[in-house]
Amino acid sequence: MRWIWIDKFTEFESGRRATAIKNVSLAEEHLHDHFPGYPVMPASLILEGLAQTGGLLVGEHNRFEEKVILAKVSKATFHFLAVPGDTLRYTAVIGSITEGGATVTATSHVGDRLQAEAEIMFAHLDDTGRAKTLFEPKNFVFTMKLLGVFDVGRASDGGKLIEPPGLLALRAEIGTA
Repeated sequence: MRWIWIDKFTEFESGRRATAIKNVSLAEEHLHDHFPGYPVMPASLILEGLAQTGGLLVGEHNRFEEKVILAKVSKATFHFLAVPGDTLRYTAVIGSITEGGATVTATSHVGDRLQAEAEIMFAHLDDTGRAKTLFEPKNFVFTMKLLGVFDVGRASDGGKLIEPPGLLALRAEIGTA
């Protein structure tokens, strides 16, 4: 992920659901162009935040052994604009996971108000061609650590979600252990 459109995970249940937050701030440069004089969070970036929440959930389910990409947004509805000062709460729920990919239902709330909802499909790439160089699973796991997944995460058996051994080695390699 080149840009991260979520700030922190607040809930993470492996293979089931995840909740993350995004604080919309006037300090974000893109808001000054969208729209001049009336800054709003672009719907496309909200959708990307929903997809990142769901994509990390899907990827973690298979311990990042599958390369997960956004394949299709079959439905997206936005009920009102998100503006600076809003805290978006993204929730992603896995509908199904197969060998070929996954479906996720995602919502965005501001407080108790439903701000957006989407149906998102992800595909799994094999290790041929460009897919070999596009993704490094350790990068996704490291991002999950930064976003607090292992602080709030629960494994499918209800126990604490633990960091994969590879992450510990990566942290030692870059000096953050």
